[in-house]
Amino acid sequence: MIDWQRVTSLRSEIGEEDFEEVVPLFLEEVAEITDALRADVNLSALEANLHALKGSAMNLGFSDFSSLCHTGEAMAASGNAASVDVAAILNSFDASKDAFLNGLAGEYAA
Repeated sequence: MIDWQRVTSLRSEIGEEDFEEVVPLFLEEVAEITDALRADVNLSALEANLHALKGSAMNLGFSDFSSLCHTGEAMAASGNAASVDVAAILNSFDASKDAFLNGLAGEYAA
């Protein structure tokens, strides 16, 4: 669910202090998009929204969530936005966020 190796790499690349700033920014940025999707799935903006989510997720190691966003983005790009399982994507984000925050609190202990 979480690519802890990516998290460790990011932390090493940007330093502990910046990492501590990036995590809340990432979660806030993603929450804005996921909250909008929970309120109303705008099919015309779905591809762009999933693209943004995918990129953010990849950067912070949310591998399963990123993969679902990638699949949904491809479906939306091919004209099948209505077939994207947005609920599964949102559930994956929620589960990934919990696993990530719990992992950080326990320094990646599963």
